[in-house]
Amino acid sequence: MKSASLQYANALADVALAQGAAEAALKQLGDFAAAFGESSELRNFLTSPGVAREAKHGVIEKIAARTGAGKIIRNFLFLIADHHRTHILPEILATFEEVVRQRQGIAEAEISSAVELSAAQKKKFSQTLERLTGKKIQAKYSLDPALLGGAVVRVGDTVYDGSVRNSLNEMRARLVAE
Repeated sequence: MKSASLQYANALADVALAQGAAEAALKQLGDFAAAFGESSELRNFLTSPGVAREAKHGVIEKIAARTGAGKIIRNFLFLIADHHRTHILPEILATFEEVVRQRQGIAEAEISSAVELSAAQKKKFSQTLERLTGKKIQAKYSLDPALLGGAVVRVGDTVYDGSVRNSLNEMRARLVAE
């Protein structure tokens, strides 16, 4: 099903980026997906093949108006409902976020550190990662006391492990090998 979500995400990204509405589309689709995820009645209604197309459109229209979704998202939601793909909406949202970030040259970095980082340290991390990846970095920070010291950074599939724990493990491996 990943390929279906990628096709829909790419199509939405084409339209949203062409109209300069990528950030708004991300927020609006996220708001709708949150409502979809929170209500089992809504999920059952929109994913049921027995519910008429017009009824689904009516409900989507009302929720889209309530969540402040624009024409792009409303029409996109009509499209996925008409093609019986509403059940993969959370997957489409995640893929859409990824596609938009890629097209805008943005990489997401997950940075785990043993202690809280200062603003200067966070800025230095971002600058270094931007230099390494050639992309603008959106960083998410978390604490992991098990690291003992240092940090572990994940950018996509690449992991940079500068933790004290990793250094000690490498040292132990070298000593055992000698």
